[in-house]
Amino acid sequence: MQVRKSRIKLTFSLFIFLSFEPKLSDKMQQQQQLVKKERRMFSSSDDSSMMKQVVATHSPDGREVDLEPILNVVEETLHLAIPANIDGVINGTHNGHIDALAAEEKAALSGFEDVDELDGLAHVIHKISCEFSCKCSGGTDAHASTIAILNMLSSYTWEAKVVISLGAFAVNFGEFWLVAQLFATNPLAKSVALLKQLPNIIEHYKSLKPRFEAINNLIKAMLDVTKCIIAFKNLPYQYLQDDTPPKSTALAHVPTAAYWSIKSMVACASQLTSLLGMNYEYITATSEAWELSSLAHKVHNIHEHLKALYILCCQNIEEKQHDEYFLMLVRIFEVSHLDNLKIIKALLCAKDDIHPLSHGSSKTRVNVDVLRKKTVLLLISDLEITHEEILVLTKIYKESRTYPQIQYEVVWVPVVDDLMTWNYGHQHKLEQLQSMMTWHMLHHPTLLEPAVIKYIKQVWHFEKKPILVVLDPQGRVTSPNALHMVWIWQNIAYPFTSIKEEALWKEETWKLELLVDSIDQQILQWINEEKYICLYGGDDLDWIRRFTKLARDIAKTAGIQLEMVYVGKSGTKERIRKISATISEEKLSHTWPDPTFVWNFWTRLESMLYSKIQHGKSFENDPIMKEVMTMMSFDGSDQGWALICRGSSEMTRAKADLALTSLTEYENWEGDAQEIGFVPALRAYLAKLHTPQHCNRLILPGISGGIPEVVVCSECGRTMEKFFMFRCCTD
Repeated sequence: MQVRKSRIKLTFSLFIFLSFEPKLSDKMQQQQQLVKKERRMFSSSDDSSMMKQVVATHSPDGREVDLEPILNVVEETLHLAIPANIDGVINGTHNGHIDALAAEEKAALSGFEDVDELDGLAHVIHKISCEFSCKCSGGTDAHASTIAILNMLSSYTWEAKVVISLGAFAVNFGEFWLVAQLFATNPLAKSVALLKQLPNIIEHYKSLKPRFEAINNLIKAMLDVTKCIIAFKNLPYQYLQDDTPPKSTALAHVPTAAYWSIKSMVACASQLTSLLGMNYEYITATSEAWELSSLAHKVHNIHEHLKALYILCCQNIEEKQHDEYFLMLVRIFEVSHLDNLKIIKALLCAKDDIHPLSHGSSKTRVNVDVLRKKTVLLLISDLEITHEEILVLTKIYKESRTYPQIQYEVVWVPVVDDLMTWNYGHQHKLEQLQSMMTWHMLHHPTLLEPAVIKYIKQVWHFEKKPILVVLDPQGRVTSPNALHMVWIWQNIAYPFTSIKEEALWKEETWKLELLVDSIDQQILQWINEEKYICLYGGDDLDWIRRFTKLARDIAKTAGIQLEMVYVGKSGTKERIRKISATISEEKLSHTWPDPTFVWNFWTRLESMLYSKIQHGKSFENDPIMKEVMTMMSFDGSDQGWALICRGSSEMTRAKADLALTSLTEYENWEGDAQEIGFVPALRAYLAKLHTPQHCNRLILPGISGGIPEVVVCSECGRTMEKFFMFRCCTD
């Protein structure tokens, strides 16, 4: 299977910027604007009658001419002919552009020496050149001369007519300026100039400057149109046939563009011829410059219209190429491979960059061969991936390097939807994120094909939240998102397959170690010491002050050693940081000074929920899922909450009001606490206090895997009402 797709070859530098691909709505607006513009430009009855006459001259015999080498010679001739500094011509110090050519331009000129096409076209170019010289003098009917030239070129294609005519014009234009530029230094040129009365033109060059500028502007417009016509011819036919819009629309306008281009050459040639032997009064006339400017405006508008159609053609072709590449990706993942390189190259090497990856903060460029036959974790995100995510992943990744039996590589794949808005700020953020990462990464988002982005979104369901796609050594997807596994079990989840995830859940029960894991080693020590532990959260500082004081007082009364830790609230980093600082300052309880701990705690809970959902678990039949949803509903409320346990699994929890009420009424269950234990007695009393009147709110961040259609309340088991919330949080 061929991985790399064919590409549009934009021959001329004019069209480099046309890789831009607007949205569909923008394309429709472009098409509507082009239709209106066409009506204005091509609806004149005079134009219609004239174009019938133009089209009647066209009788191609099927011959093909390689036009690009000829056009290159023509363009270089015109470039060298136009003096960069006319003062040099007057003073005799200007030897044309050749003295000033850069090394690469000289090399380019040497490539023009062997243009085979010119051998067969020399005669016709000479005939057209004579037409320009002899019949295009002042006062000649430009339309008649243009039709005569078109009749002489009737057997050629439209684009060949324009290029051949432009070549003939370049001969005349080049000869004119060659004599002018060598007049002061070359005796032969001086003699020819005297015979043509060129000294008179040079003497009055200041007065002639507007006319020459008008000629130069018109020549540029003619070149632009010529390049555009050839660009349509070079569009890949397999993606866009000639009878398919917008290409068919553009081709219908090519005869008009050819006519006005050749007519402009006639006008320029007429202006040059009219200068020979003319008196000063005629030379200083401004009407000729105005006529040329008017023609330049006309030809420029035609070019802009054709260019807009060309952009639409490129967009249509790119869409088809993207669809083709997308289907190739689908097929390549459906078959078996000896190793993972074909898959990885299809994803990351579509741009033919031999070193698409960077490694770690060193930014050393490497080839994808370093990933051959390895388990590869594709970390896919936008540029909004958080520092906490990177820091925790870095810790996990570094730990994996210490275990020989755990062999995997991480590759960050940054996905940016709109690269047209890419600026210094984006580049700075990209480099900042790359400097934090110790694994491999795609060097730049521009290396990612649009079809690959489409595949990532449609097949792997990437939206906003980062995902971690796991490829085994043969390139098979063993998990479309293993990030949940990594947050919960870290490297224990290796090789990060769904089977491994299912096996790990079978070994788990709802206990404090599952909640805190290795986030806080001190809590794990308290568990081993069978201490009473209270985790509490929320962002109501008044409630926190009342609850912590009351909890300490009741613990003293009950004669138990209670350790309290504030675990904050998800998604409000700055506010939680300030609350934690206040708690520490007032010595209310322990806190997690590192905000990464708080983020890790709540992210692990989210991951547990989504992992359970992906494995088809439900609230009714999975105790762990029920407890996780309860904790997340606590976090989603506007109240505080508390979880009190002893050791590993003796545990109970409550919202703010119930937690305060149960501790305030300790004397009502003090006897039970002494008899069956503090935590079991508290749990029993909370069950008595529970009432059916409650309001639980569960906030589920959008993430790969989707939101469950039905979620039941962790308090009463009834189906919860679904709402949509859009949140932008920069805290």
